[in-house]
Amino acid sequence: MADDGVTIRPLRTDDDYDAQMDLAERAFGVKAADERAAWPERITPLIEGGAYFGAFAGERPAGAALFYDMRQWWCGRAVPMAGVSGVKIAPEDQGRGIGRRMMSALLDEIAARGFPLSALYPATVAFYRTLGWELAGGRYTAVLPARSLRSFVPGDAALDEAGGDGPLPSLRRAGPDDAAAVIDVTGRAHEAARDCGPVTFDVTTTAFRLRKPDTYAYLCDDGFVAYWWENGNDDLFIPGIRAVSAQALRSLWSVIASHATIAETVRAWTGPVDPLWWLAQEEDGKMDRRWMWMLRVVDAPGAIAARGFPSAVTLHVPLIISDQIRPANSGSWMLSVADGKGQLAATTAGTSVVPLRLGARGLAALYAGTPLASLRLAGLAAHGDRDTDAALDAAFAANPYMLDGF
Repeated sequence: MADDGVTIRPLRTDDDYDAQMDLAERAFGVKAADERAAWPERITPLIEGGAYFGAFAGERPAGAALFYDMRQWWCGRAVPMAGVSGVKIAPEDQGRGIGRRMMSALLDEIAARGFPLSALYPATVAFYRTLGWELAGGRYTAVLPARSLRSFVPGDAALDEAGGDGPLPSLRRAGPDDAAAVIDVTGRAHEAARDCGPVTFDVTTTAFRLRKPDTYAYLCDDGFVAYWWENGNDDLFIPGIRAVSAQALRSLWSVIASHATIAETVRAWTGPVDPLWWLAQEEDGKMDRRWMWMLRVVDAPGAIAARGFPSAVTLHVPLIISDQIRPANSGSWMLSVADGKGQLAATTAGTSVVPLRLGARGLAALYAGTPLASLRLAGLAAHGDRDTDAALDAAFAANPYMLDGF
């Protein structure tokens, strides 16, 4: 307990549920209907697992934050990632440093559990930057008229293969019992595409999402889609389509296209280079919104070892990392990349090359594929041999995006 009488600790199952809901509603300014609905199935297991932290002024909740056990894909490899969510401070407790203490405690727990990465969607960027998170990628919303999906551009006839015009796989409806299959096909899709940024949830969370009564989902061996109606039956919303093969992708989009005579607009979370843009007949879609998310490297050697890298890139670059919040990341390192794998090894030996210097934010941004030229201009990278910048850019090349919120 600090001198101000505020205690930071994991929530317990016997903590006052109504008081936590009141905190959420006062902090976010809206009725926390989604959190109330999710509490029994999604939130209670987090409390039981010690992943939901609270700040208490006496018995009164002053703040709360939680994290999910997730996997985030980086160059086609799944990296354990703690997805931070539900960060809130009571209005009357703002400006007292409670949020920083609470998030520091949460980050300590994330590190103790061995997560090399953490990501979050920020309500305020400045606060999370002081703790080492940095902007990494976006969640993009595509908007297009439903009529654009009535037919797709065929594959290039000049190719030897069908180019996606072969037989379409049959689909079946997916429900909560298919959660493991959905996770499997989603992971295979991200691996095959060498994606950077998308996440996969655990079985409990995936089943919870598939159980929602207004969600329709379809599955095949090589793909998955879910969607729901908005504004009556005027709009369809798709939280992403995942497919391993071109045939599966077309089959999944055909489900959405079947509603084109009813729906006026289709909104979908996509990546910035989603195949959709090369399938639609007309150039009448647009990116309506980009919601940025932030990344934090919690365990630098672990994060590098878990990430995928382009197999054609080989490099050895000395780094000096300064991380005041996670001092284990600080020090002199040798970054090596070869055969699609990376290693960050502590070193004390001098080299003829001046080390590249990064703070926690610069390290997170580099990990997410931000070019060194941008990092240098933003004051997030310094020194080093500029001749190696191109090699580092090639090693960490990414166009990060997410298809999910949390």
